[in-house]
Parts: sequence; structure tokens; C-alpha cells
Amino acid sequence: MNLDDVQRIAHLSRLELSQAEAEAVLPQLQAIFSLVEEMQAVDTAGLEPLAHPILFLRDLAQPMRVDLVSESDRRVENMTSAPAQQEGYFLVPRVIE
Repeated sequence: MNLDDVQRIAHLSRLELSQAEAEAVLPQLQAIFSLVEEMQAVDTAGLEPLAHPILFLRDLAQPMRVDLVSESDRRVENMTSAPAQQEGYFLVPRVIE
């Protein structure tokens, strides 16, 4: 990768880069592409894809909480302060005609 490539990528991305900015970005892009090349070199044949990368680290995975009802139905109490209601639903002014 060279400065011409950086300018071409900037043009395709609709970015204006000065020569100094392009020179500053060049080593960063080279490092990114180097990392991508390293990752592509890894043999992943026979490995099943993960739904989420954290699933690989079972000890760090966030456990799912038990899906239990923690609050009781308070609809009647909540509806007492409603300025307008009908059949247990809040009535609001029409916004879109």
C-alpha cells in the first residue's frame, strides 16, 4: 500500500485528505491490512462459526436471567391518572392524519 492507494480510498470514501493526513493514515492502514492478512492465514477449516464470539469464552459469557414476572398487574391503578382511556388503553391525540 502506498500514498496513491490512500488517496484512491479517500476518494472512494468521499473524504478529502491533505498530503500530510494521507501520510499519517498510511501506516495505520498498513497495520490494519497486515492484521487482516494474519487473520486470513489462520486455518479455520472444520471450525463451526459462533453465533457470538463471547460464547467461546463460557466463563465470561453473560448468563441469561430467569424470565420470571417480577411485578404484578397494576393496570387499573396506572389508568386512574390517565386523562383519557378506553377499554384499558390510554387514548392520545392523533398525530398523523
